[in-house]
Amino acid sequence: MSGNLTYRESGVDTIEAQSFVYSISSHVKRTQKNRQLYNAFGLFAAAYDLSSYKEPVIVTGTDGVGTKTELLFEQDMPETAGKDLVAMNVNDILTTGGDPLLFLDYLGISNLKTETPRITRLVSGMCDYLESCNCILAGGETAEMPGVVPENLVELAGFCIGCVEKSAMIDPSRVTVGDVLVGFSSDGFHANGWSLIRRILAQQPGLLTREELCSALAPTRLYHDIVRDLRARGIVPKAYAHITGGGLPENLERFLGEKGADLTIPYWQNDVAQKVLQFVDTEDRFHTFNMGIGWVTIVSPDQVDAILTAGSGGCVIGQIREGRGVHVSVAR
Repeated sequence: MSGNLTYRESGVDTIEAQSFVYSISSHVKRTQKNRQLYNAFGLFAAAYDLSSYKEPVIVTGTDGVGTKTELLFEQDMPETAGKDLVAMNVNDILTTGGDPLLFLDYLGISNLKTETPRITRLVSGMCDYLESCNCILAGGETAEMPGVVPENLVELAGFCIGCVEKSAMIDPSRVTVGDVLVGFSSDGFHANGWSLIRRILAQQPGLLTREELCSALAPTRLYHDIVRDLRARGIVPKAYAHITGGGLPENLERFLGEKGADLTIPYWQNDVAQKVLQFVDTEDRFHTFNMGIGWVTIVSPDQVDAILTAGSGGCVIGQIREGRGVHVSVAR
């Protein structure tokens, strides 16, 4: 031995990293049952053959899980973190009317040897969702950063690449006054507003039992079933909206321009969410949380009946009007 330092002694183990890649290979294969990469998995870049599309348009998105990650790891729920990571990205791709084809992840950790069991479970959760929406886990990066990423914490980022036929691409500029907004339920808070929730939980110790907290941490819902059902019926909506940070107002206003809507949404029948919301400003809650509506489809009035039965079913929550601004109230 020369007495000089090795990379492993500095906290990074490249051999362990290779072992981790091998350990998740069975999960990766689950995402390639219906779609396959154009070349082998494990090369320096992934390729996908688009020749089945006539006029392909590439669509991309990137997102993370945010501060919800800390609570998920505290409650030993890494699979949910993986599902959240996929859903936050795939749902954005779905708003274009496109197919989510390839998913890549970035995981930043302090020590691979100690974190391998947990991040393997995280990848398993990712693959559960990717398999269900026919999207390939095409690769990723697991970065060992001792001294930079705190122990027992994982930095998460996801990237999704999709494709849509030019003729089938969703075009929100087609939205006109009189069009109808149909809302589809969320499975909870999803992955937004957790900085506020964490502060409430810190100020109100004992507000939620462990069972209630785990319920609140339910993964972000995937909305591929709605897009799939409408496509099978030959229906191309005028717009889709994934309701994330900013709630219903900001996520709809981003493409409505000079038009707006007055929405009336159902009371959120979620006891755990309501326990938290009692400590949230009555106006700010609509700009922070999805308030029980995680996905919105905008269609012409003659298409409403067909839209209401897509996926697990939706409900009419409003209509497009003249004048900027989206205002939300709760049905009594």
